[in-house]
Formats: sequence, structure tokens, C-alpha cells
Amino acid sequence: MRCAQQMVWLSGLLPYEHCQAVFERIGKLHIPSSSIWRRTQQYGIALEAHAQHQQGQVAVERVVLPEAGQDHAQQKGISLDGGMVNIRQEGWKEFKVGTVFDVEQRLERDERTGELVERAHGVNIAYTAVLGTVEQFAPALWAMAVAQQVPTARDSSVSADGAEWIWNLVADYFPDSVQIIDWYHATQHLAAAAKALYPTDENKAQRWFTQRCDDLFLGTLFRIIQPLEQQGLADQAHYFQVHQRRMQYQDFQAQGYPIGSGTVESGVKQFKTRLSGPGMRWSRPAAQRMLIIRAAVLQNNFDTLWQSAA
Repeated sequence: MRCAQQMVWLSGLLPYEHCQAVFERIGKLHIPSSSIWRRTQQYGIALEAHAQHQQGQVAVERVVLPEAGQDHAQQKGISLDGGMVNIRQEGWKEFKVGTVFDVEQRLERDERTGELVERAHGVNIAYTAVLGTVEQFAPALWAMAVAQQVPTARDSSVSADGAEWIWNLVADYFPDSVQIIDWYHATQHLAAAAKALYPTDENKAQRWFTQRCDDLFLGTLFRIIQPLEQQGLADQAHYFQVHQRRMQYQDFQAQGYPIGSGTVESGVKQFKTRLSGPGMRWSRPAAQRMLIIRAAVLQNNFDTLWQSAA
């Protein structure tokens, strides 16, 4: 059993062929990659079943929250995003990723003023990922949030891009959390708006972008929206109109919230490292099992998951 546990853990870290090489070189054991694959599928079924059971135990309708006065003081953050994995006979499909983390304030140098200021950072990061619909992803995200004590936090925030499915889910499951559009995604949209506004003059587009970045940070979004509307660029203006309350970056930073979604963007990359390497293709069940294993490996709780599912 111990050897099987190590096989499955290592398969969440490395491709099966690399696992075989590690066992041979370090463990002096010849375990074919096909055997490691079979063990991973076998035990992956049990791990997936346990995860689904846990989700059922903490379904929204079953969770009883304490009185608000008993909420804990640790500030919590949530980030959501998606990545792509190649599924046999289906092609590239999206898997949805969520992270939950503690928010910690650290001193860093402000790029604008050069002064040392406190900025929010995510620590103690937990991960979940689901290959499927929003309806399939939501219970996994909620279960992780409950395990990480998000519903009983006095203060929490959600940072993500502008995807509609994300904010609909957040409204249903985390209505009390502050909603924040990731700063990097917002500036990407601003750069695209600048190019649409000055399609033939790169210098003007760059100047407008630089000036409007200050407005974006300060929350004076009318200075972005009005010029776009006046030039008939309704699509570009709409993004900033819809998300105005999620783009109050100066206020968010002053209140100690993270304005980026770096935890989940890094998480997506780490899932893709294992599932979207060169030539990799998966069956849908095998991909979902690996997402569960990979998440446990990333947050260093694989042994706990293994023992709970035993």
C-alpha cells in the first residue's frame, strides 16, 4: 500500500515515464510506467469518490454557519480561472480552477511613489480543479472554501477576470465577499481599447493607455468610458461599465485586498504543467482524477487525502 501511495503521489508531480525513471534511479525499483498508470487510475477512482462524498457532506443547504459575531479575523481570498487540457475524441476542453488562500500583508516598494507600503499577498494556498461545467465545479469550490473557513471569515475577497460565469458563481456562493477584477486583465482590456481608439497611431494609443492607467487605478472610469462611447466603441466601453464597482483599485489596496489573481494564474500553469505537456492526451475520467491528485500534491495535503479515502 505504501508503494502504491508513493506511485500515485509521484504521478501527480511528474509524467508516468518520468515516475518510472525516478523509481529506478533513486529507489532502485523497476516499475513500468504502465503499472504506475494503472495504480493511479485504480486509486484515483477512490480519491475522486471520497472528494465527491466530502462535497455532499458540506453542500450549501447542509452547512450551518455561526452567528456573525463569531467570525474569525483571518482575511481570506478566492481566485478563479480556467485552463485547457486535450481530451481524446473531444479536443481541447476547459478545466476550471479555484484557489483559496490567507491574505497576508507584506512590505514592498510602490512602483508609483518608490515608498515602502503594505501590500496583500496570498499564502497557505489551497487548490481545486474540475473538468466540467460551472454546475460541476461549484460544489468542489464550495467544499474547499468551507474546509478553508471562508464562510466564517470576517473579511474576504474574490479576484478574477471578467468571465460572466465566475461572477454569477460568486454572487451565489460568496455574496458577502468583495469582488475585484484582476488588475492585469483590466490593463489588458485597456490596452485593447487604446488600440481600437487609435488604430493607425501607435504613439497616441500608448500615450492614451498610459494616462488612462492612472484613471483605472484611481477608479475614475468615466475618463475611459466616455471617449470610447464617443467613438462608437461600445464593446470596449461595456467592459469597464459593467465592472466599475470591481475596479476600485486604489480603495481595494488601501483596504488591504489583493488586486491581482496571481494565485490562480500560477495554479492554472501548475495544473497545465502536469496535464498539458507535449503530446499529452487524456480520457475525461483520467484527466479529472489527475486534477484531484495534482491539487492535493500542490497544497501538500496528499497524505491526508489518501488516508481519508482509505
